[in-house]
Amino acid sequence: MHIVAIGGSDAGISAALRARELDPSADVTVVVADRYPNFSICGIPYYFTGDVHPWQTLAHRTSADLEATGMSLRLDTFATRIEVAGRRLEVRDPDGSESSIDYDELIVGTGALPSSAGIAGLDELGPEDGVHVLHSMGDTFALERDLDERQPKSAIIIGAGYVGLEMAEAFIARGMDVTQLQRGPEVLSTLDPELGGLIHDELVRHGVDVVTGSRVETVTRNPNGLTVTGIHHGEPFERTTDLVLAVVGVKPNTDLLERAGATLGAAGAVVVDESMRTGLPNVWSAGDGVVTHHRLLGVTYLPLGTTSHKQGRVAGENALGGSARFAGSLGTQVVKVFDLVAARTGVREHEAIAAGFTPASTTAAADDHKAYYPGAKPITIRVTGDAGTGRLLGAQLVGAYGTEIAKRVDTFAVALHNEMTIDAFSELDLSYTPPLGSPWDAVQVATQAWARSQPVRA
Repeated sequence: MHIVAIGGSDAGISAALRARELDPSADVTVVVADRYPNFSICGIPYYFTGDVHPWQTLAHRTSADLEATGMSLRLDTFATRIEVAGRRLEVRDPDGSESSIDYDELIVGTGALPSSAGIAGLDELGPEDGVHVLHSMGDTFALERDLDERQPKSAIIIGAGYVGLEMAEAFIARGMDVTQLQRGPEVLSTLDPELGGLIHDELVRHGVDVVTGSRVETVTRNPNGLTVTGIHHGEPFERTTDLVLAVVGVKPNTDLLERAGATLGAAGAVVVDESMRTGLPNVWSAGDGVVTHHRLLGVTYLPLGTTSHKQGRVAGENALGGSARFAGSLGTQVVKVFDLVAARTGVREHEAIAAGFTPASTTAAADDHKAYYPGAKPITIRVTGDAGTGRLLGAQLVGAYGTEIAKRVDTFAVALHNEMTIDAFSELDLSYTPPLGSPWDAVQVATQAWARSQPVRA
């Protein structure tokens, strides 16, 4: 049995590890387009803040660690074509020559690519011009060189999602003037605006110039630096800066599978079933290049590292003949922004309506632990439930770093996974001691507030 996995990030490596774990006799080869397998791309912003050093520590496992499991690594090797009928993968080797690898089962984890969101100039300008994306270790080194060599004093970040917010903190830590441009009405559009506004205020408090409602149209290079132009609340705007970082989302990297005959679905991602089958014989796929099976929304596209790990594990097991199934995503996410943490899981009202629910939401604030114990801080929690059945549908949380936002959102995620009602959530036996919580935890204060807001159900 020879299994070939394409991709050295979450999905590909998870698949290879699972296959070797289940069958140590399996021959597993991982084809990696660069020389950095199993690096934490999510950790890159913290390399730039200075919290993580040296860069090698971003590796979940070193190449030696991976090879010690029995897998073979083909680094700096780019997959160019899948010959489905012949079970053969054509690749471009590090020296530029072409070769092929025969396989019994193929797992494709090619992930996603940075999106330019239709902004003119982003595809033409690059690191040598001071225009950057941040999607790989190569991007990391290019940005680091630019920061060290030119020592830019100002930066414009296009996009205010997770990476954009984390990089705003990194640039501020380096003493740069930072402008953050966001197309939507508020930063961190995965939250409702009232909670996103709390993150907005935190950015401003730390010196970030936040400009929401701004649609960037062009980025150009000129003798004075870089110029970003667009529309802000219906009026033209123009800003000049030393460096531009574009973090406006990703698009699934489907070229290899699409040319092999795979079907595309939501957001142009490759269609797979819950077993990670592509529909092509002996070809599986997982990660940011495939559709997401969501427990509330059905089939959608929601690229997340945690999802990629789980999907890759399923693909690796099933390539050996197993019957594993991806249990589904809830879109659980968390981000630290300076001294605040924001998290969400499940769906918001507009998503719930699209999925056929009748949602209602309430927002409550409660201290992270008993107020009489020093250091208590409030957590703002927005709970969404189905008005007809009382079923929990989603939660959003914002609170100070140290108030255990990540673990509290995980409590909601477990409840959502098990389709609990909000009333049942309020009855959970959660831990309590005054320095860490309250007899009714903050999450239950929020669910009780939701219940009080609803008509009494017979």
